[in-house]
Amino acid sequence: MRYIPHTEEDVREMLKTIGLPNVDALFDPVPAAGRLQRPLAIESATDEMTLMTHLEELAHKNDAARALSFLGAGAYDHHVPPSVDQLLLRGEFLTAYTPYQPEVSQGTLQSIFEFQTIVSEVLGLPIANASMYDGASSAAEGALMARRLTKRNAVVVSRAIHPEYRETIQTYLAGIPGVVMHVVPFGSDGRTDATALRAAMTADVACVVVGYPNAFGVVEDLRAIGEIAHGAGALLVTATPETQAMSVLEPPGALGADIATGEGQPLGVPLQFGGPGCGLFACRNTREMLQNMPGRLCGETVDADGKRGFVLTLSTREQHIRRDKATSNICTNQGLMALCITIRMSLLGRSGYAQQGRLCLSKAEYLKGAFRGAGFEIPFSAPTFNEFAVRRKSGKAAPMLAALGAQKIIGGVDLAVWYPEMDDCFLVAVTEKHSRAEMDRFVDAVKAIG
Repeated sequence: MRYIPHTEEDVREMLKTIGLPNVDALFDPVPAAGRLQRPLAIESATDEMTLMTHLEELAHKNDAARALSFLGAGAYDHHVPPSVDQLLLRGEFLTAYTPYQPEVSQGTLQSIFEFQTIVSEVLGLPIANASMYDGASSAAEGALMARRLTKRNAVVVSRAIHPEYRETIQTYLAGIPGVVMHVVPFGSDGRTDATALRAAMTADVACVVVGYPNAFGVVEDLRAIGEIAHGAGALLVTATPETQAMSVLEPPGALGADIATGEGQPLGVPLQFGGPGCGLFACRNTREMLQNMPGRLCGETVDADGKRGFVLTLSTREQHIRRDKATSNICTNQGLMALCITIRMSLLGRSGYAQQGRLCLSKAEYLKGAFRGAGFEIPFSAPTFNEFAVRRKSGKAAPMLAALGAQKIIGGVDLAVWYPEMDDCFLVAVTEKHSRAEMDRFVDAVKAIG
């Protein structure tokens, strides 16, 4: 809500209406001993230009904000134009709530419908629901949906999927009697081990869940994994933390995925101290899939006069009419974040989205080549998008990352946090915002440390 000061006339009218002589009379119920008898000890008012300079000086005291960052691992620093924020500030968007009543919620419903359309195109599957909590919970909902569809009780998850996604899936499944989760290893190329995956495919496996790209930024061979899953009567579920990758990769739906999930943050939500996220979810177009989809689905229709309109076609929550037949316990979708993504993707358009992806890819390949040229090993040989692992020449990665931090360089993620056997490796991510000079500075700093 914007701050709009009241005029003197406004104040007089309000005081007249409530029958008080002045503003001070509003505070009469407060004992005199509890009132401040002097002006607040704050600086006097200043002009806008001076104020902006002061705020910038305060901001520069935040070392983390001024650091050169190569963090990724599930949250990515892509450019979001200021126009997105300005549109989000409109009152009808900022204060909108769940569109239960279509007659007064057409704007919200239309934005959700357009969001679903974008998700469908990005993930390459015909049915997409309204936003879910985040990428991790979307992946877990995908596994639960596969279990409902197949009536099977085992879920196979790649160890190369984002570890926090894997933990979330485990948490969701833990409360269901008889359901088990099997984790299959990754191979020397950074992809899910196909031999181990085949061995894990029993008659009770409901689905295989893999990252695309995975936790190492590696692009999985989805077509081959899909053939293994489908050959055993299971479904293929994908989880994509870095959805900008779909701008240059074949979408999971085109490669055999039955259910595709992902994190919408890279498509338009700025990094904001860890959140919020926005879950993406899409699936194949069958009656069974539609009836078992979690969340909600906004559909297009016509009103009594034949005019185009939008409604909530599917509401699966337990507090709606589904009750005990509910397929999801998600209570509120990430409507504002979904709108943020919709605005930004609409501004980019198809060509802008693809161009941004090519920038990420080319810059990441440049940085990868620079590390190799400096004598560092890239441990995985499989293709990557904008994120990849680097092995330190000698010693663990953690001390090196700490030394980089002292130079105001956030050099990525210590992979030992999730993969103890990789304590000499760190994960770096590049976006369109990184310049060649910044990447060269990063490599030079790592090289100096060794």
